[in-house]
Amino acid sequence: MIRLRDGRSMGFADYGPADGFVVINAHGGLSCRLDIRAAAPVAEAAGIRLISPDRPGIGLSDPSPGRTVLDWAADVEELVDRLGIERMSVLGWSMGGQYAAALGYALAARIRRVAIVAGALPLTEDGVISRLAGFDRWHTYMSLHCPALATGWFRAMSVVARSMPGQFARLSARALAPLDAEVVRNDPRDFAALTGEGLRLPAGVVEEYRAWARPWGFAPEDLEVPVDVWWGDGDRLVPKEWPSQLATRIPKSTLNIGTGGHFMAHLHYRAIFDSLAECA
Repeated sequence: MIRLRDGRSMGFADYGPADGFVVINAHGGLSCRLDIRAAAPVAEAAGIRLISPDRPGIGLSDPSPGRTVLDWAADVEELVDRLGIERMSVLGWSMGGQYAAALGYALAARIRRVAIVAGALPLTEDGVISRLAGFDRWHTYMSLHCPALATGWFRAMSVVARSMPGQFARLSARALAPLDAEVVRNDPRDFAALTGEGLRLPAGVVEEYRAWARPWGFAPEDLEVPVDVWWGDGDRLVPKEWPSQLATRIPKSTLNIGTGGHFMAHLHYRAIFDSLAECA
């Protein structure tokens, strides 16, 4: 953990060789710094140092009410300055995709490449919220309009994940597509642990959903760094049109469609890391 200049604490995880090329991980929704832990052995083999911060109000990081996607870039800049890191790439999965894009936009001079895996379009654009997966749409709506109820819901989820990890993983797997359910079933306790940690501060999770519904502060067209857009052909949570639209709108982008569902990165970590570290 570090203390930011404004007094907030920021938690992060650090995996892989200390002298490896740095990749900053922007974790997904209902998750935390631990969601990249499964990739640690791949990172070690690829010579990648993975640094995965908790966003404000998530895991070990203090809240920052009213925050935007772009605000996170200042927090990460403080972190990498403290760690003495000058150049890096960024990986963002699911809800983390927009935060990875924010780093690519705000810290362009220090970012070699960005990977957006199963990411969404800006929710402020016409028709985007209506095309979210049902639970994400519900969580977003409740967080925006009934935050007290949403806080209670996330608190209940946290209790189940922490006290009954096996049952929590089984219930979660039932709600997922087969390819994603398989990922959860392969390590149910790890899934429950990272979700429970992500839900440590239920009010922070509400703010997380409120933040992703706010304007990014930039558009996909504004990105000037190279970006890899990844999507799994079995992903039932992200509409198949979104990755191609992102890749079309981001100037220096490459579209990669591979096997797997929403958790497709688990099948393609080495290819993602190799691309992010290219010419490092």
